[in-house]
Amino acid sequence: MRRPRGELGPRAPRPTEGAICAGPGEPWSPSPNSMLRVLLSAQASSARLSGLLLLSPVQPYCLGPSKWGDRPPGGAPHAGPVQGLQRLLEQARSPGELLRWLGQNPTKVRAHHYPVALRRLGQLLGSQPRPPPVEQATLQDLSQLIIRNCPSFDIHTIHVCLHLAVLLGFPSDGPLVCALEQEQRFRLPPKPPRPLQPVLRGGLRLEAALSCPRVQRHPQQHLIRSLAEARPEDLTPHVMVLLAQHLARHRLREPQLLEAIAHFLVAQEAQLNSKVVQKLVLPFGRLNYLPLEQQFMPCLERILAREAGVAPLATVNILMSLCQLRCLPFRALHFVFSPGFISHISGTPHALIVRRYLSLLDTAVELELPGYRGPRLPRRQQVPIFPQPLITDRARCNHKDIVAEGLRQLLGEEKYRQDLTVPPGYCTDFLLCVSSSGAVLPVRTQDPFLPYPPRSCPYTTRDPAQRVVLMLRERWHFCRDGRVLLGSRALRERHLGLMGYQLLPLPFEELESQRGLPQLKSYLRQKLQALGLRWGPEGG
Repeated sequence: MRRPRGELGPRAPRPTEGAICAGPGEPWSPSPNSMLRVLLSAQASSARLSGLLLLSPVQPYCLGPSKWGDRPPGGAPHAGPVQGLQRLLEQARSPGELLRWLGQNPTKVRAHHYPVALRRLGQLLGSQPRPPPVEQATLQDLSQLIIRNCPSFDIHTIHVCLHLAVLLGFPSDGPLVCALEQEQRFRLPPKPPRPLQPVLRGGLRLEAALSCPRVQRHPQQHLIRSLAEARPEDLTPHVMVLLAQHLARHRLREPQLLEAIAHFLVAQEAQLNSKVVQKLVLPFGRLNYLPLEQQFMPCLERILAREAGVAPLATVNILMSLCQLRCLPFRALHFVFSPGFISHISGTPHALIVRRYLSLLDTAVELELPGYRGPRLPRRQQVPIFPQPLITDRARCNHKDIVAEGLRQLLGEEKYRQDLTVPPGYCTDFLLCVSSSGAVLPVRTQDPFLPYPPRSCPYTTRDPAQRVVLMLRERWHFCRDGRVLLGSRALRERHLGLMGYQLLPLPFEELESQRGLPQLKSYLRQKLQALGLRWGPEGG
């Protein structure tokens, strides 16, 4: 190979501010934001140009020989000249020299040399304070060389050339980019045709909507639309159970969907058994929503009277949902508290969970139904309702640890109890014992429990101390996009209040707004002082 002695031809280089041809007889000008216009503008700084041109070296891979001595496809005799041409391209001092090396050595040019030439062109235009002028013929001839040889490129070479051509400012509708894109499409495997989706109607469409990813992003709108498009005769118990479980699982308190479930339950009363009804009623108790359907409660009472002895666990589950809604039917309570029902469930696999639910129902009767005169759960059959913190509270990242640390530094470890289960089995987040004057007392010197069942006149007893329960209200304790507590949370707070405990809610919005432990301690101090509590030297 001979080294070029000068620029190609006797022509004087023309300024590049004008139109540049990318193809034969087709003038074009770089887009305002293209790299080529930035590189050729006088205002572009060298720092900016060097930043734009920090491209990683084109690795040969399958494109041809590498500088470490890999043999090119086609045999060893060409390895030396091919590598020498790559070095010459990488060391070219002008665009004209680049083009000359490619044009004068057609037998030594390999596919991977063209990305090297494009990359070197960008470096030449950006590495100097004043980039060398680029002639129309130079870019035109380089484009034609790549267009003529791109059918022999592999997919990686085409991809690299296309990337560099766009980066340098070649127009997207020009012959170079179009030719490379066409070759890229030829190399890529054809996409398999999308399978034909069956046309779903009625309940099948709603069932498919419940498994659609969009339900997670826009659950209410998507489900309401699918439900509205379904005909009443197409809504099966299976579909409505899926809808009820979805609402309960994702805490979606959507009245329109819940009313549809209530209407379906009333309309299909004769065809539904208690095992299906327990699943349909579940979201009403969990979401603390009493439907407007007037026949909802009479329908459930008739189903309980008909099915109570068939499926004991389903019967108790239905009553648990109604307990959260404060709508317990006396007739059903008479049945589940009867000796026959209790002895019947004693030998079943789910005896413990049924006894736990019956214990909660007995607590609800004690606290919320003073007019009830029927049978009650015997004392020997009662078990703690919730003997430990809920699994969701232990698994999730909540504010309990930082609140505990704030109380420890504010009051001292001996003046509060954490996760204490009080009779008849409710777990409290934090419990304080307070004297009649408002002083926070050490818990170890007091009985932390209030008597259960509660006495009618608690302040006439020998223990005048009050019990204050700090209730953490985390985000997942509420229905989604609302301020309504979930049924189980509302039931616990309601029963603790009826037993005589003074409740101090700590909403998650207020806890999340505290930045660090000092702010949290100040927040807790304000909350406790608002109740008239005193501690430390002034508290006695």
